[in-house]
Amino acid sequence: MARLMKFKMERPGLVQEGQEVEIREGYLPNSVFYYVIEPAVAMSGNFPLGERLFARTGTVTEIAEEARGFYVTVSFEE
Repeated sequence: MARLMKFKMERPGLVQEGQEVEIREGYLPNSVFYYVIEPAVAMSGNFPLGERLFARTGTVTEIAEEARGFYVTVSFEE
């Protein structure tokens, strides 16, 4: 089953659709996790323990420019 996650990217051209990317997991107090597309290309929002991502690689499915910046959608097989 595929899981889609959005990451905020500050400028275009850092990744391409169809590209396989590696993910780093970060941990905040109170069992909150966040994810970064390496090497520090884009960052996810925060996720509680129950929504933790276990895959460490995914495929970029979409890059969209929105009013607040660029958003990268990545598909993970979990």
